Amino acid sequence: MKTKLYSKSGKSSRAVFHWLAVWVVSGFCWLDGFAQINPENPAKPNIIIFLTDDLGYGDLACYGNPIIKTPNLDQFAKEGVRMTDMHSAGTVCSPSRASILTGRNAYRSGFYNITGFFGTTLNKGEITLPQLLKTVGYETAFFGKWHLSKLESSTEVTVNQMGFDYSLATSVNAFNTGPKNPDNFIRNGKPTGVLEGWYVDIITNEAANWISKVRDQEKPFFIIISSNEPHTPIDPPTKFSELYDNSEVASLSQTVKYGGVPRPKKDLSPNQKEYYGTVSQLDETFGKFMDYLDEKGLRENTLVIFTSDNGPEYPVTLLESKGEWEDPIRDKSFGSPGELRGMKRYPYEGGHRVPGLIRWPGHIPAGTVSDKLFNGTDFLPTLCTLAGVPLPMDRPLDGTNAFNAFLNKDYEREVLPIWFYLLDSSHLPGMAQMAMRYQDYVLVGRLSPDSRSFSTMHKPNKYLAVDWLKTSVPTEFELYNIKSDLAQKNDLANVEYDTLMKLIPKMQKLWLEIRDEGPWWGKIPD
Repeated sequence: MKTKLYSKSGKSSRAVFHWLAVWVVSGFCWLDGFAQINPENPAKPNIIIFLTDDLGYGDLACYGNPIIKTPNLDQFAKEGVRMTDMHSAGTVCSPSRASILTGRNAYRSGFYNITGFFGTTLNKGEITLPQLLKTVGYETAFFGKWHLSKLESSTEVTVNQMGFDYSLATSVNAFNTGPKNPDNFIRNGKPTGVLEGWYVDIITNEAANWISKVRDQEKPFFIIISSNEPHTPIDPPTKFSELYDNSEVASLSQTVKYGGVPRPKKDLSPNQKEYYGTVSQLDETFGKFMDYLDEKGLRENTLVIFTSDNGPEYPVTLLESKGEWEDPIRDKSFGSPGELRGMKRYPYEGGHRVPGLIRWPGHIPAGTVSDKLFNGTDFLPTLCTLAGVPLPMDRPLDGTNAFNAFLNKDYEREVLPIWFYLLDSSHLPGMAQMAMRYQDYVLVGRLSPDSRSFSTMHKPNKYLAVDWLKTSVPTEFELYNIKSDLAQKNDLANVEYDTLMKLIPKMQKLWLEIRDEGPWWGKIPD
Protein backbone atom coordinates (compact mmCIF):
# COMPACT_ATOMS: atom_id res chain seq x y z
CA MET A 1 0.00 0.00 0.00
CA LYS A 2 1.48 3.32 -1.03
CA THR A 3 1.48 6.03 1.60
CA LYS A 4 1.67 9.76 1.16
CA LEU A 5 1.98 11.57 4.45
CA TYR A 6 2.27 15.34 4.45
CA SER A 7 3.12 18.28 2.30
CA LYS A 8 6.30 20.20 3.08
CA SER A 9 4.30 22.51 5.30
CA GLY A 10 3.35 19.53 7.46
CA LYS A 11 -0.37 20.03 6.79
CA SER A 12 -2.67 17.85 4.73
CA SER A 13 -3.18 18.86 1.12
CA ARG A 14 -6.95 18.40 1.34
CA ALA A 15 -8.00 20.03 -1.91
CA VAL A 16 -5.56 18.06 -4.02
CA PHE A 17 -6.36 14.88 -2.14
CA HIS A 18 -10.12 15.32 -2.54
CA TRP A 19 -10.02 15.73 -6.29
CA LEU A 20 -7.52 12.87 -6.58
CA ALA A 21 -9.89 10.68 -4.57
CA VAL A 22 -12.81 11.60 -6.81
CA TRP A 23 -10.75 10.81 -9.89
CA VAL A 24 -9.58 7.45 -8.51
CA VAL A 25 -13.09 6.24 -7.71
CA SER A 26 -14.79 7.64 -10.78
CA GLY A 27 -12.19 7.29 -13.45
CA PHE A 28 -10.96 3.73 -13.44
CA CYS A 29 -12.69 0.73 -14.99
CA TRP A 30 -13.69 -2.15 -12.80
CA LEU A 31 -12.89 -5.73 -13.56
CA ASP A 32 -14.31 -6.96 -16.85
CA GLY A 33 -18.10 -7.02 -16.80
CA PHE A 34 -18.46 -4.65 -13.85
CA ALA A 35 -19.88 -1.15 -13.82
CA GLN A 36 -17.87 2.02 -14.29
CA ILE A 37 -18.73 5.05 -12.16
CA ASN A 38 -19.28 8.20 -14.15
CA PRO A 39 -17.86 11.31 -12.43
CA GLU A 40 -20.61 13.45 -13.96
CA ASN A 41 -23.34 11.12 -12.68
CA PRO A 42 -21.88 9.21 -9.73
CA ALA A 43 -23.60 6.08 -8.52
CA LYS A 44 -25.95 6.64 -5.60
CA PRO A 45 -26.58 3.19 -4.21
CA ASN A 46 -28.56 2.60 -1.09
CA ILE A 47 -26.03 2.11 1.72
CA ILE A 48 -26.40 -0.06 4.81
CA ILE A 49 -23.81 -0.40 7.56
CA PHE A 50 -24.66 -3.37 9.78
CA LEU A 51 -22.51 -2.75 12.86
CA THR A 52 -22.13 -5.48 15.46
CA ASP A 53 -20.81 -4.90 18.98
CA ASP A 54 -17.68 -6.69 20.28
CA LEU A 55 -17.69 -9.30 17.51
CA GLY A 56 -14.17 -10.72 17.25
CA TYR A 57 -12.11 -11.22 14.12
CA GLY A 58 -12.20 -14.97 14.75
CA ASP A 59 -15.88 -15.33 15.64
CA LEU A 60 -17.33 -16.27 12.24
CA ALA A 61 -16.98 -19.57 10.41
CA CYS A 62 -15.78 -17.75 7.30
CA TYR A 63 -12.94 -16.32 9.40
CA GLY A 64 -11.94 -19.75 10.70
CA ASN A 65 -14.01 -20.24 13.84
CA PRO A 66 -14.21 -24.03 14.38
CA ILE A 67 -17.40 -23.94 16.47
CA ILE A 68 -19.84 -21.15 15.67
CA LYS A 69 -22.26 -21.77 12.81
CA THR A 70 -22.76 -18.67 10.65
CA PRO A 71 -24.19 -19.95 7.33
CA ASN A 72 -25.82 -16.67 6.32
CA LEU A 73 -22.71 -14.57 6.83
CA ASP A 74 -20.60 -17.24 5.13
CA GLN A 75 -22.90 -17.04 2.11
CA PHE A 76 -22.85 -13.25 2.22
CA ALA A 77 -19.04 -13.37 2.15
CA LYS A 78 -19.20 -15.44 -1.04
CA GLU A 79 -21.48 -12.85 -2.66
CA GLY A 80 -19.06 -9.98 -2.19
CA VAL A 81 -15.70 -9.42 -0.51
CA ARG A 82 -14.26 -10.79 2.71
CA MET A 83 -11.76 -8.35 4.17
CA THR A 84 -8.82 -9.80 6.07
CA ASP A 85 -7.38 -6.40 7.11
CA MET A 86 -10.52 -4.52 8.17
CA HIS A 87 -10.25 -2.32 11.25
CA SER A 88 -12.50 -0.43 13.59
CA ALA A 89 -11.09 3.02 14.21
CA GLY A 90 -11.15 2.51 17.97
CA THR A 91 -10.63 -0.29 20.47
CA VAL A 92 -13.87 0.42 22.34
CA CYS A 93 -17.42 1.44 21.44
CA SER A 94 -17.73 5.23 21.42
CA PRO A 95 -14.43 6.14 19.72
CA SER A 96 -15.07 3.62 16.98
CA ARG A 97 -18.58 4.93 16.34
CA ALA A 98 -17.50 8.57 16.34
CA SER A 99 -14.93 7.83 13.65
CA ILE A 100 -17.46 6.09 11.40
CA LEU A 101 -19.63 9.20 11.44
CA THR A 102 -16.88 11.84 11.17
CA GLY A 103 -14.02 10.28 9.20
CA ARG A 104 -11.74 11.51 11.97
CA ASN A 105 -9.79 9.78 14.70
CA ALA A 106 -12.07 9.99 17.72
CA TYR A 107 -9.37 11.61 19.86
CA ARG A 108 -9.81 14.72 17.72
CA SER A 109 -13.33 15.08 19.10
CA GLY A 110 -12.44 14.10 22.66
CA PHE A 111 -13.46 10.44 22.74
CA TYR A 112 -10.54 9.31 24.88
CA ASN A 113 -12.94 6.92 26.57
CA ILE A 114 -16.58 5.96 26.14
CA THR A 115 -19.34 8.56 26.30
CA GLY A 116 -19.84 10.07 29.73
CA PHE A 117 -16.26 9.87 30.99
CA PHE A 118 -14.88 13.36 31.73
CA GLY A 119 -18.06 14.78 30.16
CA THR A 120 -17.32 13.19 26.79
CA THR A 121 -20.14 13.61 24.26
CA LEU A 122 -20.45 14.18 20.52
CA ASN A 123 -20.05 17.84 19.65
CA LYS A 124 -22.73 19.46 17.49
CA GLY A 125 -19.94 21.05 15.46
CA GLU A 126 -18.82 17.72 14.02
CA ILE A 127 -19.82 17.10 10.40
CA THR A 128 -21.25 13.62 9.99
CA LEU A 129 -21.62 11.13 7.18
CA PRO A 130 -25.45 11.23 7.14
CA GLN A 131 -25.42 15.04 7.08
CA LEU A 132 -23.18 14.97 4.02
CA LEU A 133 -25.17 12.29 2.20
CA LYS A 134 -28.37 14.24 2.74
CA THR A 135 -26.92 17.10 0.66
CA VAL A 136 -27.12 14.89 -2.44
CA GLY A 137 -30.59 13.52 -1.79
CA TYR A 138 -30.15 10.62 0.60
CA GLU A 139 -32.71 9.84 3.25
CA THR A 140 -31.10 8.59 6.46
CA ALA A 141 -32.00 6.45 9.45
CA PHE A 142 -30.34 4.90 12.49
CA PHE A 143 -31.38 1.78 14.40
CA GLY A 144 -29.79 0.47 17.59
CA LYS A 145 -26.90 1.35 19.87
CA TRP A 146 -25.80 4.99 19.60
CA HIS A 147 -23.28 5.49 22.46
CA LEU A 148 -22.15 8.95 21.38
CA SER A 149 -24.32 11.00 23.74
CA LYS A 150 -26.86 10.44 26.48
CA LEU A 151 -30.13 10.47 24.58
CA GLU A 152 -32.12 10.96 27.78
CA SER A 153 -30.32 14.28 28.36
CA SER A 154 -31.81 17.58 27.21
CA THR A 155 -28.36 19.12 26.79
CA GLU A 156 -26.61 16.50 24.63
CA VAL A 157 -27.12 15.91 20.92
CA THR A 158 -29.76 13.51 19.66
CA VAL A 159 -29.35 11.00 16.85
CA ASN A 160 -31.63 13.09 14.64
CA GLN A 161 -29.65 16.29 15.25
CA MET A 162 -26.54 14.61 13.87
CA GLY A 163 -28.04 13.90 10.46
CA PHE A 164 -30.47 11.00 10.77
CA ASP A 165 -34.02 11.67 9.57
CA TYR A 166 -35.37 8.75 11.60
CA SER A 167 -34.07 6.86 14.61
CA LEU A 168 -34.85 4.06 17.02
CA ALA A 169 -31.89 4.06 19.38
CA THR A 170 -30.55 3.31 22.83
CA SER A 171 -27.92 5.45 24.52
CA VAL A 172 -25.82 2.38 25.33
CA ASN A 173 -26.59 -1.34 25.41
CA ALA A 174 -29.55 -3.48 26.46
CA PHE A 175 -28.79 -3.25 30.15
CA ASN A 176 -31.49 -3.47 32.83
CA THR A 177 -33.87 -5.87 31.07
CA GLY A 178 -31.26 -7.47 28.79
CA PRO A 179 -31.38 -8.12 25.07
CA LYS A 180 -34.88 -9.64 25.46
CA ASN A 181 -37.73 -7.11 25.80
CA PRO A 182 -35.45 -4.05 26.24
CA ASP A 183 -36.99 -0.98 27.85
CA ASN A 184 -34.52 1.76 26.93
CA PHE A 185 -35.26 2.57 23.28
CA ILE A 186 -35.97 6.11 22.12
CA ARG A 187 -37.74 6.65 18.80
CA ASN A 188 -37.15 10.09 17.29
CA GLY A 189 -36.66 11.60 20.74
CA LYS A 190 -39.52 9.83 22.54
CA PRO A 191 -39.08 6.82 24.87
CA THR A 192 -40.89 3.73 23.63
CA GLY A 193 -41.19 1.77 26.85
CA VAL A 194 -40.68 -1.98 26.70
CA LEU A 195 -40.39 -3.44 23.20
CA GLU A 196 -41.06 -7.15 22.87
CA GLY A 197 -38.44 -9.40 21.31
CA TRP A 198 -34.67 -9.50 21.17
CA TYR A 199 -32.62 -6.37 20.54
CA VAL A 200 -31.22 -7.35 17.15
CA ASP A 201 -34.64 -8.47 15.89
CA ILE A 202 -36.30 -5.26 17.07
CA ILE A 203 -33.90 -2.99 15.22
CA THR A 204 -33.84 -4.99 11.98
CA ASN A 205 -37.65 -5.20 11.94
CA GLU A 206 -37.82 -1.45 12.50
CA ALA A 207 -35.36 -0.90 9.67
CA ALA A 208 -37.40 -3.11 7.35
CA ASN A 209 -40.58 -1.23 8.24
CA TRP A 210 -38.85 2.09 7.62
CA ILE A 211 -37.60 0.94 4.22
CA SER A 212 -41.06 -0.28 3.18
CA LYS A 213 -43.45 2.21 4.75
CA VAL A 214 -41.75 5.33 6.08
CA ARG A 215 -39.01 6.57 3.76
CA ASP A 216 -39.42 8.46 0.52
CA GLN A 217 -39.30 5.68 -2.07
CA GLU A 218 -37.85 8.06 -4.67
CA LYS A 219 -34.69 8.74 -2.69
CA PRO A 220 -31.61 6.59 -2.08
CA PHE A 221 -31.19 5.74 1.57
CA PHE A 222 -28.38 5.43 4.08
CA ILE A 223 -28.96 3.48 7.28
CA ILE A 224 -26.92 2.15 10.16
CA ILE A 225 -28.19 -0.93 11.98
CA SER A 226 -26.19 -1.15 15.20
CA SER A 227 -26.80 -4.30 17.21
CA ASN A 228 -26.26 -4.96 20.90
CA GLU A 229 -25.11 -8.48 20.02
CA PRO A 230 -22.73 -10.07 21.01
CA HIS A 231 -21.97 -7.40 23.63
CA THR A 232 -23.04 -8.11 27.19
CA PRO A 233 -25.64 -8.76 28.49
CA ILE A 234 -25.64 -12.07 26.63
CA ASP A 235 -28.90 -14.03 26.64
CA PRO A 236 -29.88 -15.56 23.27
CA PRO A 237 -33.04 -17.57 22.55
CA THR A 238 -32.69 -21.12 23.84
CA LYS A 239 -32.85 -22.61 20.34
CA PHE A 240 -29.49 -20.99 19.55
CA SER A 241 -27.64 -21.77 22.78
CA GLU A 242 -28.78 -25.40 22.59
CA LEU A 243 -26.82 -25.77 19.33
CA TYR A 244 -23.63 -25.62 21.38
CA ASP A 245 -24.54 -27.67 24.45
CA ASN A 246 -22.69 -30.87 23.57
CA SER A 247 -19.39 -32.69 24.06
CA GLU A 248 -18.05 -31.86 20.59
CA VAL A 249 -18.26 -28.14 21.35
CA ALA A 250 -16.64 -28.71 24.74
CA SER A 251 -13.70 -30.39 23.00
CA LEU A 252 -13.35 -27.85 20.19
CA SER A 253 -13.52 -24.95 22.65
CA GLN A 254 -10.09 -25.95 23.93
CA THR A 255 -8.63 -24.85 20.58
CA VAL A 256 -10.09 -21.33 20.62
CA LYS A 257 -7.59 -18.52 21.18
CA TYR A 258 -8.10 -15.36 23.17
CA GLY A 259 -5.33 -13.05 22.02
CA GLY A 260 -2.91 -14.05 24.74
CA VAL A 261 -5.17 -12.49 27.37
CA PRO A 262 -5.31 -14.79 30.44
CA ARG A 263 -8.70 -16.28 31.27
CA PRO A 264 -10.07 -16.60 34.83
CA LYS A 265 -9.19 -19.76 36.70
CA LYS A 266 -12.83 -20.41 37.60
CA ASP A 267 -14.76 -22.66 35.23
CA LEU A 268 -16.81 -20.54 32.84
CA SER A 269 -17.36 -23.28 30.27
CA PRO A 270 -21.14 -23.57 30.90
CA ASN A 271 -21.41 -20.02 29.50
CA GLN A 272 -19.83 -20.82 26.15
CA LYS A 273 -23.10 -21.89 24.58
CA GLU A 274 -24.63 -18.51 25.40
CA TYR A 275 -21.99 -16.55 23.50
CA TYR A 276 -21.84 -18.96 20.57
CA GLY A 277 -25.63 -18.97 20.39
CA THR A 278 -25.73 -15.18 20.34
CA VAL A 279 -23.45 -15.06 17.29
CA SER A 280 -25.65 -17.63 15.54
CA GLN A 281 -28.72 -15.56 16.46
CA LEU A 282 -27.04 -12.53 14.92
CA ASP A 283 -26.27 -14.56 11.81
CA GLU A 284 -29.89 -15.70 11.38
CA THR A 285 -31.29 -12.21 11.82
CA PHE A 286 -28.81 -10.78 9.33
CA GLY A 287 -29.73 -13.51 6.84
CA LYS A 288 -33.44 -12.73 7.19
CA PHE A 289 -32.75 -9.05 6.59
CA MET A 290 -30.77 -9.83 3.44
CA ASP A 291 -33.68 -11.99 2.24
CA TYR A 292 -35.97 -9.04 2.89
CA LEU A 293 -33.82 -6.80 0.69
CA ASP A 294 -34.04 -9.40 -2.07
CA GLU A 295 -37.83 -9.57 -1.76
CA LYS A 296 -38.06 -5.80 -2.10
CA GLY A 297 -35.85 -5.78 -5.19
CA LEU A 298 -33.08 -3.87 -3.39
CA ARG A 299 -30.26 -6.34 -3.76
CA GLU A 300 -28.62 -4.96 -6.89
CA ASN A 301 -28.59 -1.28 -5.94
CA THR A 302 -27.66 -1.61 -2.27
CA LEU A 303 -24.15 -1.55 -0.83
CA VAL A 304 -24.20 -3.58 2.41
CA ILE A 305 -21.31 -3.49 4.87
CA PHE A 306 -21.14 -5.92 7.80
CA THR A 307 -18.49 -5.28 10.47
CA SER A 308 -17.80 -4.80 14.19
CA ASP A 309 -17.07 -1.77 16.38
CA ASN A 310 -13.97 -3.30 18.03
CA GLY A 311 -12.41 -6.56 19.13
CA PRO A 312 -14.01 -9.15 21.43
CA GLU A 313 -14.71 -8.75 25.13
CA TYR A 314 -13.10 -10.99 27.76
CA PRO A 315 -14.06 -11.96 31.33
CA VAL A 316 -12.61 -10.01 34.24
CA THR A 317 -9.28 -11.53 35.19
CA LEU A 318 -7.09 -11.32 38.26
CA LEU A 319 -4.59 -9.30 36.21
CA GLU A 320 -7.29 -6.74 35.52
CA SER A 321 -9.07 -6.55 38.87
CA LYS A 322 -6.33 -7.57 41.33
CA GLY A 323 -9.12 -9.52 43.01
CA GLU A 324 -10.89 -6.33 44.06
CA TRP A 325 -13.92 -6.37 41.76
CA GLU A 326 -15.97 -8.54 39.41
CA ASP A 327 -18.31 -8.02 36.48
CA PRO A 328 -20.34 -11.24 36.26
CA ILE A 329 -22.05 -10.40 32.98
CA ARG A 330 -18.61 -10.54 31.32
CA ASP A 331 -18.28 -14.18 32.36
CA LYS A 332 -20.23 -15.03 29.21
CA SER A 333 -17.66 -13.35 26.96
CA PHE A 334 -16.14 -16.01 24.72
CA GLY A 335 -15.32 -13.93 21.63
CA SER A 336 -12.06 -14.66 19.84
CA PRO A 337 -9.64 -12.54 17.79
CA GLY A 338 -8.40 -15.69 16.05
CA GLU A 339 -4.63 -15.62 15.60
CA LEU A 340 -4.37 -11.95 16.57
CA ARG A 341 -2.83 -10.58 19.76
CA GLY A 342 -5.03 -8.72 22.22
CA MET A 343 -8.76 -8.25 22.71
CA LYS A 344 -11.14 -5.30 23.15
CA ARG A 345 -9.36 -2.21 24.57
CA TYR A 346 -5.92 -3.44 23.41
CA PRO A 347 -4.01 -1.40 20.81
CA TYR A 348 -2.63 -4.67 19.41
CA GLU A 349 -4.39 -6.09 16.35
CA GLY A 350 -6.98 -8.10 18.28
CA GLY A 351 -8.42 -4.89 19.69
CA HIS A 352 -9.32 -3.35 16.35
CA ARG A 353 -8.93 -5.80 13.44
CA VAL A 354 -12.49 -6.99 12.85
CA PRO A 355 -14.63 -8.92 10.37
CA GLY A 356 -15.49 -6.98 7.24
CA LEU A 357 -17.93 -8.34 4.66
CA ILE A 358 -19.16 -6.09 1.85
CA ARG A 359 -21.60 -6.80 -0.98
CA TRP A 360 -22.56 -4.60 -3.94
CA PRO A 361 -23.54 -6.73 -6.93
CA GLY A 362 -22.09 -5.57 -10.23
CA HIS A 363 -19.45 -3.44 -8.52
CA ILE A 364 -17.71 -5.78 -6.08
CA PRO A 365 -16.98 -9.16 -7.70
CA ALA A 366 -18.45 -12.08 -5.79
CA GLY A 367 -15.94 -14.26 -4.00
CA THR A 368 -13.31 -11.56 -3.57
CA VAL A 369 -10.89 -11.84 -0.66
CA SER A 370 -9.02 -8.63 0.07
CA ASP A 371 -5.92 -8.18 2.22
CA LYS A 372 -5.94 -4.39 1.74
CA LEU A 373 -6.40 -2.29 4.86
CA PHE A 374 -9.69 -0.48 5.45
CA ASN A 375 -10.10 1.54 8.64
CA GLY A 376 -13.21 2.87 10.36
CA THR A 377 -12.18 6.43 9.52
CA ASP A 378 -12.48 5.51 5.83
CA PHE A 379 -16.26 5.14 5.79
CA LEU A 380 -17.00 8.85 5.43
CA PRO A 381 -14.56 9.69 2.59
CA THR A 382 -15.22 6.39 0.79
CA LEU A 383 -19.00 6.63 0.85
CA CYS A 384 -19.09 10.37 0.21
CA THR A 385 -16.84 10.03 -2.83
CA LEU A 386 -19.00 7.18 -4.06
CA ALA A 387 -22.13 9.33 -3.75
CA GLY A 388 -20.51 12.44 -5.26
CA VAL A 389 -20.35 14.47 -2.03
CA PRO A 390 -17.46 16.94 -1.59
CA LEU A 391 -15.47 16.24 1.57
CA PRO A 392 -15.27 18.83 4.36
CA MET A 393 -12.29 21.12 3.79
CA ASP A 394 -12.35 23.02 7.09
CA ARG A 395 -11.03 20.22 9.32
CA PRO A 396 -8.50 17.40 9.14
CA LEU A 397 -9.78 13.98 8.12
CA ASP A 398 -7.90 10.82 8.99
CA GLY A 399 -9.73 8.54 6.58
CA THR A 400 -9.35 8.26 2.84
CA ASN A 401 -11.36 6.99 -0.09
CA ALA A 402 -10.50 3.31 0.25
CA PHE A 403 -13.11 1.73 -2.05
CA ASN A 404 -10.25 0.04 -3.88
CA ALA A 405 -9.68 -2.07 -0.77
CA PHE A 406 -13.05 -3.72 -1.44
CA LEU A 407 -11.64 -4.81 -4.80
CA ASN A 408 -8.33 -6.01 -3.32
CA LYS A 409 -6.57 -3.16 -5.12
CA ASP A 410 -3.97 -0.69 -3.88
CA TYR A 411 -4.82 2.91 -3.07
CA GLU A 412 -3.04 5.87 -1.47
CA ARG A 413 -3.43 7.04 2.12
CA GLU A 414 -2.63 10.55 3.23
CA VAL A 415 -2.76 9.94 6.98
CA LEU A 416 -1.46 6.76 8.60
CA PRO A 417 -3.98 4.66 10.55
CA ILE A 418 -3.48 4.95 14.28
CA TRP A 419 -5.40 3.28 17.12
CA PHE A 420 -5.53 4.22 20.80
CA TYR A 421 -6.05 2.29 24.00
CA LEU A 422 -8.93 3.26 26.29
CA LEU A 423 -7.86 6.16 28.51
CA ASP A 424 -8.08 5.78 32.29
CA SER A 425 -7.95 1.98 32.31
CA SER A 426 -5.54 1.87 35.21
CA HIS A 427 -6.65 -1.72 35.86
CA LEU A 428 -4.26 -2.81 33.09
CA PRO A 429 -0.99 -1.07 34.02
CA GLY A 430 1.82 -1.22 31.51
CA MET A 431 -0.48 -1.42 28.50
CA ALA A 432 0.71 0.42 25.40
CA GLN A 433 -1.38 3.45 24.46
CA MET A 434 -1.24 3.40 20.67
CA ALA A 435 -0.42 1.50 17.51
CA MET A 436 0.28 2.90 14.04
CA ARG A 437 0.39 1.04 10.72
CA TYR A 438 2.96 1.85 8.06
CA GLN A 439 3.01 -0.52 5.08
CA ASP A 440 3.84 -3.97 6.53
CA TYR A 441 4.86 -2.58 9.93
CA VAL A 442 3.02 -1.77 13.13
CA LEU A 443 4.68 0.60 15.60
CA VAL A 444 3.35 0.30 19.15
CA GLY A 445 3.92 3.25 21.48
CA ARG A 446 3.77 3.98 25.20
CA LEU A 447 3.29 7.47 26.56
CA SER A 448 5.77 9.06 28.92
CA PRO A 449 5.81 9.81 31.77
CA ASP A 450 3.99 6.79 33.16
CA SER A 451 0.52 7.76 34.35
CA ARG A 452 1.15 6.44 37.86
CA SER A 453 4.28 8.51 38.39
CA PHE A 454 2.44 11.49 36.90
CA SER A 455 -0.20 11.23 39.63
CA THR A 456 2.42 11.62 42.36
CA MET A 457 3.55 14.94 40.90
CA HIS A 458 0.14 16.56 40.60
CA LYS A 459 -2.84 17.19 42.82
CA PRO A 460 -5.35 14.35 42.22
CA ASN A 461 -8.63 15.18 40.53
CA LYS A 462 -11.09 13.28 38.39
CA TYR A 463 -9.60 14.75 35.21
CA LEU A 464 -6.03 13.74 36.06
CA ALA A 465 -6.01 11.11 33.31
CA VAL A 466 -6.84 13.76 30.71
CA ASP A 467 -4.12 16.06 32.08
CA TRP A 468 -1.64 13.22 31.67
CA LEU A 469 -2.76 12.39 28.13
CA LYS A 470 -2.69 16.02 26.99
CA THR A 471 0.89 16.51 28.17
CA SER A 472 2.46 13.17 27.20
CA VAL A 473 4.31 11.89 24.16
CA PRO A 474 5.19 8.34 23.07
CA THR A 475 8.78 7.50 24.00
CA GLU A 476 8.82 3.69 24.34
CA PHE A 477 8.20 1.52 21.30
CA GLU A 478 7.68 -1.96 19.91
CA LEU A 479 7.92 -2.83 16.22
CA TYR A 480 6.22 -5.69 14.39
CA ASN A 481 6.05 -6.87 10.80
CA ILE A 482 2.33 -7.58 10.68
CA LYS A 483 2.49 -9.49 7.40
CA SER A 484 4.95 -12.10 8.62
CA ASP A 485 4.02 -11.96 12.32
CA LEU A 486 0.25 -11.69 12.56
CA ALA A 487 0.23 -12.59 16.26
CA GLN A 488 2.78 -9.84 17.06
CA LYS A 489 5.11 -12.15 18.95
CA ASN A 490 8.44 -10.88 17.64
CA ASP A 491 9.38 -7.34 18.62
CA LEU A 492 11.78 -6.03 15.96
CA ALA A 493 12.64 -2.75 17.70
CA ASN A 494 16.21 -3.88 18.39
CA VAL A 495 16.57 -5.70 15.08
CA GLU A 496 15.26 -3.34 12.40
CA TYR A 497 16.64 -0.18 13.95
CA ASP A 498 16.50 1.90 10.76
CA THR A 499 12.80 1.16 10.34
CA LEU A 500 12.16 2.00 13.98
CA MET A 501 13.92 5.35 13.65
CA LYS A 502 11.95 6.08 10.50
CA LEU A 503 8.58 5.43 12.13
CA ILE A 504 9.04 7.04 15.56
CA PRO A 505 8.88 10.65 14.29
CA LYS A 506 5.87 9.78 12.13
CA MET A 507 3.99 8.50 15.18
CA GLN A 508 5.04 11.39 17.37
CA LYS A 509 4.08 14.00 14.78
CA LEU A 510 0.68 12.41 14.14
CA TRP A 511 0.07 11.96 17.87
CA LEU A 512 0.83 15.60 18.64
CA GLU A 513 -1.47 16.80 15.87
CA ILE A 514 -4.38 14.65 17.08
CA ARG A 515 -3.67 15.22 20.78
CA ASP A 516 -3.57 18.99 20.47
CA GLU A 517 -6.79 19.23 18.46
CA GLY A 518 -8.87 17.27 20.97
CA PRO A 519 -10.60 19.04 23.87
CA TRP A 520 -8.94 19.13 27.27
CA TRP A 521 -11.78 17.88 29.45
CA GLY A 522 -11.73 19.53 32.89
CA LYS A 523 -8.88 21.95 32.24
CA ILE A 524 -9.18 25.22 34.14
CA PRO A 525 -9.37 28.07 31.58
CA ASP A 526 -6.23 30.22 31.32
